[in-house]
Amino acid sequence: MEIDLVYLWVDGNDPKWIEKKNHFTEMIHDNTEANCKGRYVNNDELKYSLRSAEKYAPWLRKIFIVTDEQMPPWLDTNDPKIKIIDHKEIMPIDILPCFNASVIEYFLYKIPDLSEHFLFSNDDMFFSAVVSPDFFFTKDGFPVIRLKRKPFGKLHYWIKYLRKKGPGTYRNIIAKASSLVERKYKKYYSGIPHHNIDAYKKSDYKEVMEKIFVDEVMNSMKNRTRKKGDMHRSAVSYYALAIEHAKMKYVNNSEALIIHAHKKDFMRIYLRYKPTLFCVNDDQRTIDDDRERIKPFLDILFPEKSRFEK
Repeated sequence: MEIDLVYLWVDGNDPKWIEKKNHFTEMIHDNTEANCKGRYVNNDELKYSLRSAEKYAPWLRKIFIVTDEQMPPWLDTNDPKIKIIDHKEIMPIDILPCFNASVIEYFLYKIPDLSEHFLFSNDDMFFSAVVSPDFFFTKDGFPVIRLKRKPFGKLHYWIKYLRKKGPGTYRNIIAKASSLVERKYKKYYSGIPHHNIDAYKKSDYKEVMEKIFVDEVMNSMKNRTRKKGDMHRSAVSYYALAIEHAKMKYVNNSEALIIHAHKKDFMRIYLRYKPTLFCVNDDQRTIDDDRERIKPFLDILFPEKSRFEK
């Protein structure tokens, strides 16, 4: 089974990119969940994520980095295993530039030469233990969908509404993805994505984006930044589960850990769980002092340069 790895990457520190975003959205960033600095800032996580991939998943066939007219200065683009994919290669010109990761993700299946079985990762997600292909795909070639249990299912969201504190943008679009699948297939999944490296089949991804939920895709494409009501790619996972093209697995922090960047002691949290996968999540609660701790932490875990670095 050939398996590729796809990243989204942006350097939100780049003056040209900042000027472009400011021009089209009239705001570089704010302190909201949907448009905070942490959604775009570059802490060099991609470099360390690639180190983790080379160390713990060397069987990957190719690695694609989807980005907007940018290039990591340390990246060795002569390596045949890695390729930069510009937004223009896979996305309609009339919706560019786009700063909405949910929308950009709709077009991953259009990456030229992408394998039928592929993994998707944000640049702040990492392998942390040796994994084999069957960690992500069954022997029948179906993706393993990793979810985290959400107590009380739908009731969780109703409680937030009753408290007049509706779910944030991310939880909102996750809930929408699940409800779309429920309405069409009469199957509801209350578990939420583990927010770590995910597995997909390109054919299922294409089916969702071009046929099953094409209206929702079209409605969301006009949003240059993330908005409540966008469709999230987790709809592909819920769809695959509903048609029995995937295996569901509930996971704990030892398998898929989220380290929030505003927490003070990354290493203590990491050593407590010793996860197989982990994410260092930079969000609206994170300040610059927190971000300064990210790179030293990753340098301890992944000190050796990968083949993808100059």
